[in-house]
Amino acid sequence: MIGSIVWVGIAHMLTSALTSAARETRRYAQAEREAAAWQAAQDAHLFEGRMRLAHTNRLAAPMLRRIADRGGALTAAQQAECRMLEAAIRDEIRGRMLLTDAVRFEVQRARARGMTVTLLDEGGIDDLDEATRNRVLSRLADAVAGSSADRIIVRTAAEASPVAVTVVGLRESVGAAADTDEAEVELWLEIPREF
Repeated sequence: MIGSIVWVGIAHMLTSALTSAARETRRYAQAEREAAAWQAAQDAHLFEGRMRLAHTNRLAAPMLRRIADRGGALTAAQQAECRMLEAAIRDEIRGRMLLTDAVRFEVQRARARGMTVTLLDEGGIDDLDEATRNRVLSRLADAVAGSSADRIIVRTAAEASPVAVTVVGLRESVGAAADTDEAEVELWLEIPREF
């Protein structure tokens, strides 16, 4: 009788120990999966950063060489070209997924017409498939091309929103003092995720 009670006690302790070990194993496996996912995200971020840096280098290196060769003395046209290049580099950094060849072309044309264009990608269209994103960005390129605003601001919407991209075009108010921030809305466009 005493032997049976001892064996039941030992069996109960072994069962508890195995249950605890299984729980710890699941916890460590989950932690390992999270660590692997974090490492993959960091590697992807690093790779994307290197790609963007290489692209920026390809864009900026010729102009930087010209500036160095001339000792910083640039003509007005060269200064304007530098400003356009700096804006294009900023687009590559802040505009990320908003850029296609058509959008780049229309944004550059708008800037050449004297507009200020700001592209802000906050990750709102990262989840769109390529065909949908191309349709959205095609509408964006058309909107920029058709606008006569002085300033255009393009921003991705939140992922949960039915809107993918919001485009706002502002025109300086006629007769407003030069130091005021008053502007009229010339363009307000919300490009939906699905259409």
